[in-house]
Amino acid sequence: MSALTAASPDTAMTIGGMLIGAIFGAVVHRANYCTMGAITDWWTCGNAARLGAVALAAATAVVGAQLLDAYAVTDLSKSIYLSPRINWLGALIGGLIFGAGMVYAGGCPSRTLVRTGGGDLRGVITLIVMAIAAYATISGVFAATRITIDTATAIDLKTRGLATQSLTTLIGGTSGARLIAAAIVATPLLAFAVFKAKILSSPRNLAAGLGIGILATAGWMLTGMANDDFAVQPVQPASLSFVKPVGDAIDWIERSTALGSPGFAASTVFGVLAGALLSNLLAGTARFAGFENRGDFMRHLGGAAAMGIGGVLALGCSIGQGVTGISTLAVQSLIACAAIFTGAVLALVKLEREV
Repeated sequence: MSALTAASPDTAMTIGGMLIGAIFGAVVHRANYCTMGAITDWWTCGNAARLGAVALAAATAVVGAQLLDAYAVTDLSKSIYLSPRINWLGALIGGLIFGAGMVYAGGCPSRTLVRTGGGDLRGVITLIVMAIAAYATISGVFAATRITIDTATAIDLKTRGLATQSLTTLIGGTSGARLIAAAIVATPLLAFAVFKAKILSSPRNLAAGLGIGILATAGWMLTGMANDDFAVQPVQPASLSFVKPVGDAIDWIERSTALGSPGFAASTVFGVLAGALLSNLLAGTARFAGFENRGDFMRHLGGAAAMGIGGVLALGCSIGQGVTGISTLAVQSLIACAAIFTGAVLALVKLEREV
């Protein structure tokens, strides 16, 4: 893959993205990994087992990404997460909206992709609506509001002499600061997974948490190796995320002759669908499913729109911020993660009252 990356970055991004996505889709399906489901288990039943897998995935990604950055394999400072502007209000509002949306939609974008790969037609509608809402927030009818929020409230760290919003930079920027910053984020996550969620006694959740974290690290490694500042279109370091990339995948299907290779983000989406389909077929769980009633349809529709809008405002989803973003130790990612969790809990409370 290293040789292919050097010879043909576009091909490497496509093949690598497909492989990482396919493994991700299979892991999510086989382990029943789902951030929304994990929060629901914990909130409604007090069962923290699946939430432990989510915490372990984030902690593993933190360790992996920081090692890649420390050894100059991937320059995380070039990623979208470490901009010197902390759009704290966008992360807060977007996270709350996204968290509520994934509850109403019956799962986050990654889980929805896996459901779609298994034949769930509700997932198809959810993904399409989410993609439309995301693009409307990026450059469409909601873009002006998004820009206004950023312009009015974002904290510009350049005025304070700081190049990025990484906790490492805020602490001091040294190798010791990196270790301290990584420990601040990863230690509580690991402690929760081991002592509260008892993940060591749950092989499936242990494998899922480690697997998702390693796959996020693999994404950082692949895009990091392909980065070339002198290229006509440099590859920006990135990893797993599933709000805008779903829109990118749909856009590529429509305009592939003009766009060329689908790129890393869209390729991971296609990979997840393929991996989920294969996993479902092997397990004998592939089957068509539709909406139960009008209420079910409306909940998915509203949830999908909320995930698209919220995911763009927050700069990522439960994977894009909860695993990939947090692995960069970005302040905005920490805010977004807390808001996504809170938004999901608030939506669960509302649904409980409606029952």
